Parts: sequence; structure tokens; C-alpha cells
Amino acid sequence: MILQLQTSQHTQFLDITQQVQQAITELKLTQGAVLLFVRHTTAALTINENADPDVLQDLETIFQRLVPWQNNYHHNEGNSAAHMKSSLLGASEIIPVKNGALALGTWQGIYLCEFDGPRTRQVLVQPLSATS
Repeated sequence: MILQLQTSQHTQFLDITQQVQQAITELKLTQGAVLLFVRHTTAALTINENADPDVLQDLETIFQRLVPWQNNYHHNEGNSAAHMKSSLLGASEIIPVKNGALALGTWQGIYLCEFDGPRTRQVLVQPLSATS
């Protein structure tokens, strides 16, 4: 299954936890795990706190310090920083599923990390079934 997601900002951490939960419900995955894979080179996935929005603000601040948008990059499309940020976080996450629900911690949420938006993004949701 593919989630179509629309971002609205140049840099954005979009909580997709509910969309992923809905996808595993539709896929009737009750046990095992789910592989999430973002199909873009200027976006990423991460799991982090979803209770305090200051955490996301801090993430954005630290990424801007680590990888500023302008920094004499060689890539000539003008979005080198987005590629670097995406590589730092990665394109995939594997999350356990138990009794039809994401087995996330109390404060954890799944985020699509947009670094070159706004854009329409795709996240592949691939069930990984438990074996007996």
C-alpha cells in the first residue's frame, strides 16, 4: 500500500502515525511488523516524540545548524541540503505490530520529514508477517 502525503512547508515533520495505523488495519496485519519506505531522496522517516511540539522545532533547528541550506554544495539543483538531511535520517523504518496495532512507545510518533517542500510524497507501507 502506498500513502500519498502532501506537505505544506519547505521543512516539515508531518506526523503520519494515524495514516500508518489505518493502513495496517486495511491490510489486516495483526502480528509481525510493517516496513515503511519513503520513495524520495529529499525526504526521510523518523520515529520521535509526538507529545511536545518543541521536540520537532528542536529537530528543525539542529538540522539547519548541521546542514545549512546554502553551503557551497556541488550538486547544482539547489537542494543539496535536503539530500544530506534525508541521508542522515534514512528512508525507512520497521515497526512491530501486535494485535493489529503499531507497537510504539507511549510518546512515539512516526514522522515524514520533508526537507524540500512543499510536495506530494509517497510512503510505501509493506507488511512483514510474523512466522510461527
